[in-house]
Amino acid sequence: MTEAKIGIIGGSGLYKMEALKDVEEVQVDTPFGPPSDALIVGTLAGTKVAFLARHGRNHTLLPSELPFRANIYAMKQLGVEYLISASAVGSLKEEAKPLDMVVPDQFIDRTKNRVSTFFGEGIVAHIAFGDPICQKLANVLADAVASLNLDNVNLHRSGTYVCMEGPAFSTKAESHLYRSWGATVIGMTNLPEAKLAREAEIAYATLALVTDYDCWHPDHDSVTVEMIVDNLQRNAINAQKVIQETVRRITENPFVSEAHSALKYAILTPLDKAPTKTKENLALLLKKYI
Repeated sequence: MTEAKIGIIGGSGLYKMEALKDVEEVQVDTPFGPPSDALIVGTLAGTKVAFLARHGRNHTLLPSELPFRANIYAMKQLGVEYLISASAVGSLKEEAKPLDMVVPDQFIDRTKNRVSTFFGEGIVAHIAFGDPICQKLANVLADAVASLNLDNVNLHRSGTYVCMEGPAFSTKAESHLYRSWGATVIGMTNLPEAKLAREAEIAYATLALVTDYDCWHPDHDSVTVEMIVDNLQRNAINAQKVIQETVRRITENPFVSEAHSALKYAILTPLDKAPTKTKENLALLLKKYI
């Protein structure tokens, strides 16, 4: 199977990478079913990367329908060690304006129906998650944004991402609550990815692309669907530039992340006592520790 050390998950508006060369579609089968779409493997900035459209290339999957485990496991099967997740978000702070980019360093979980662990069924593991993203990868991502001097784009090098269930957006009361917590942006997808990537020992960071102010903002009612779609498209163009630069920087200066050994002390079940079927399903994650 074709391998790639860098993976990219594209969110709303980012369904393909225009700059990818020597493109090949890879159908990946996982113990957790098929991923959201075929993975697109190609060359970006001279490096093999794997791209996945999070919601499918035609945006056919709700956030709560996403096969999160299959998506991350498929990346692991391709040999991905660094995973960049681009995600459309609403802003909870005046200073994080539409078209800005936020590289969050924290998450708040407001989901209700998401499976966000590979473990269970006879194997117990508890990953450390106090710092839910790989700070080294986040720094590379933020430095890439800063180096490009994108028009009308301010960079926010940290922030808290509220991950809500959806598909409906927040009520105003909820939006004001999240603001009172000091949260920066709100989205529907990245926290399960971050948890699963950590369990899969993949360095993970989010590029949060602000499309609009959440409904707390007094001018929210003047925001039109047309404006949001236009921002999605502009964000997608900018995101591709950032990802290309990030890939170049990782290739020139690869690094070891704490995430790459996240399971070292996390697995509590003696693996010689664990169910054979579960070990088979998780073989890719467990092989270092058996």
